[in-house]
Amino acid sequence: MSRYATLAVFLVAVLGGGIAIGIGNPPGAWYAALNKPPFNPPNWIFAPAWTTLYILIAVAGWRTWLRDRAGAAMKVWFVQLALNFAWSPLFFGAHKMVLGLIVVSALAVSIAAFIALTRRTDRIAAWLFAPYLAWVSFATLLNASLVALN
Repeated sequence: MSRYATLAVFLVAVLGGGIAIGIGNPPGAWYAALNKPPFNPPNWIFAPAWTTLYILIAVAGWRTWLRDRAGAAMKVWFVQLALNFAWSPLFFGAHKMVLGLIVVSALAVSIAAFIALTRRTDRIAAWLFAPYLAWVSFATLLNASLVALN
């Protein structure tokens, strides 16, 4: 498969998977009724933020795959994606805020681990994960605040 066909596979898998999970696990009335912290962002921000992040995640994964598909960085990339895809069904689908907090915390650790593993071998892949780490760190704070307030 060509490099760009592989990139297309990563984009479809990550972006498509994220969109499907988002559609299948909408926040709904349950989330709307929760007490929220004053820094809770407006709902409209989540779709464009996650779309952008999923593209960055896919490109970083693609770059890592091309360099060393069996290496530690690629394994961590798959772990972070599994944790990412698990959060919405747990939090929004099952209404398990504490379990969601555990998963999003592990996600933040796995993102930081990916950055640490790629920063010397592929600085671009590492930097592609920097906004993702910032957003997930904020999401962890938001999740923790929702647990505390509800």
